Amino acid sequence: MLLNALIVVRRRENRVKCTIQPLRGTPGLVFIAYPLRPKPDFSRHLLLAPEAPPLTRADAGRPLLLLDGSWRHAVQMRKALGPVEARAIPPGWRTAYPRVSKQQTDPAAGLATVEALFAAACILGQRDDALLRFYPFRENFLELNQELLDAD
Repeated sequence: MLLNALIVVRRRENRVKCTIQPLRGTPGLVFIAYPLRPKPDFSRHLLLAPEAPPLTRADAGRPLLLLDGSWRHAVQMRKALGPVEARAIPPGWRTAYPRVSKQQTDPAAGLATVEALFAAACILGQRDDALLRFYPFRENFLELNQELLDAD
């Protein structure tokens, strides 16, 4: 089964630091710009959000919704979505992305967008290492999460 995900990308996000943009054109991944004009119907989607119940294999088949922006902007982006069902990447996944937030708004367990997409694919039984093909911290991320990957 092909992983389906809608990625909402903040227009002013720094593309040099963006981890998910290189995946544009990947089958199953659709990118839309934020602010949303017009706002799509997200009723079938599962938003990946850190404070939600954990994503499980039982969620397979539902399209994912990811927000691509700094953690500081993600709060505002989420409000603009309106009500949408959410799931979190279960605890234990570790980021390899080097953080340098000046506002200290990054959650301790927060993942880079591409890391969250890959972790979700693994949890849903659809691991696809090609999702990390452009990620410069790929090897470190896989090493940090080897136990979780081996358990699957």
